[in-house]
Amino acid sequence: MKTKFNSQFFVIFGLIVVAVATRLVPHPTNFAPMGAMALFASAYLADKKWALFVPLFATWLSDLFINNIVYAQFNSSFVWFYEGFYWQYGAYALIALFGMKWFNQINPAKVIGGGLAASILFFAVSNFGVWISSAMYAKTFVGLMQCYAAALPFFNNAILGDLFYSAVLFGSFALASKRFTALKTA
Repeated sequence: MKTKFNSQFFVIFGLIVVAVATRLVPHPTNFAPMGAMALFASAYLADKKWALFVPLFATWLSDLFINNIVYAQFNSSFVWFYEGFYWQYGAYALIALFGMKWFNQINPAKVIGGGLAASILFFAVSNFGVWISSAMYAKTFVGLMQCYAAALPFFNNAILGDLFYSAVLFGSFALASKRFTALKTA
């Protein structure tokens, strides 16, 4: 049984690492694997602390690279965490917590529904963070709605990214599980 867990964990971790690496190649704005990674980890990692930790840690590592290598010229010093990171990371944690409840079974309808929910959760939390912590919008209901309205053009790619990466992650693991019995869940 221990081999089964280790095999599952390392394959799941490997798929998450590959997904997060896609942040480092050119891609459309907001077409990212982050929500899908949180869902995938929450669906398959038996130890739920890992389901929260693994996607957040992978995100943080890729953020370190992006902020300090790719966008280094825009920063005056090394960036451990960017301003407002807690809204995005909080959204990923909420997505993982949602996934822990949502995936009582794994099937295409659940994966699609989870991907859509991940997009909505991220949109709601991250844009609330923009509204509450910046001077761009009035701290009124109208200001909040203006913030959400301004973010709508980015929402389509977020949905497409969450659905695409959910299909890739869940589909890859399902195919690997059919091929390698050590990956099959109990």
